[in-house]
Amino acid sequence: MFWRKQRAAIEGFHPLHRALVLEQGFSVSLPRDQWEPVIQSLAGHEAAVKRRRWRITPRTTRVLVPMLRVLAADMPPEGTLSVALDMRGAKVPEKRGPERPVQVSRPILSMKEWFVFDPWLRMRAELRDGSVVELSVTDRIRHRKYKKRNPRGKVKYKHKTKTVQLVSVTRRLGKGASPRPPGTPPPGWVQVRVKDGNRFTIRASAKLAGPLKDDELRERILHVSTEPFRWTPPGADAGAPGRRTQ
Repeated sequence: MFWRKQRAAIEGFHPLHRALVLEQGFSVSLPRDQWEPVIQSLAGHEAAVKRRRWRITPRTTRVLVPMLRVLAADMPPEGTLSVALDMRGAKVPEKRGPERPVQVSRPILSMKEWFVFDPWLRMRAELRDGSVVELSVTDRIRHRKYKKRNPRGKVKYKHKTKTVQLVSVTRRLGKGASPRPPGTPPPGWVQVRVKDGNRFTIRASAKLAGPLKDDELRERILHVSTEPFRWTPPGADAGAPGRRTQ
């Protein structure tokens, strides 16, 4: 009976919420106002679902939902918000790169290294000021598996990982708009590049030693997202995302 109630609750979720539960992700583009039902559906997940197999990662409510609200607040009603969400995790085979040998010195006898790239969040929003913002978050995990001889002569195998979270936010300005350098530089952990073309493009990126807790990661994403808007002259960026997460 309990199983049937949980299944019925899932069937009542928004289709994108249901895809996240059953398929661990989705990729879709919707007008701004069509995202609010998705947010409301996700908000009721924990109350409706208790079985482990149907739980969703806290990243959904602590990172995705706040970013949806921040971007939607700065969009016109007809603006399109696109999201590609992949919560399958880093163990999916196609996310793993090739192995390569690493030069070692004793007491390590041999070592192999490979990287896993998990681009779990991508977003694109058309803002009311005519600019377009694209955001991506990728977990990069370095794996090292090695053979080591200890002082007693016994050979042991070790496996270590190191995670870095890559955040990139790109803002393509509207036609005729041009950037102006801000009065203060970005923090040292944020890199900013400006590219001239048909439209000016400002890209802010950061490499974060992780894995960070979801709340801290959200704050870092918001901080990086602020940088491309500091390059817009006052009065031309009324729709720039702030740090609202409500």
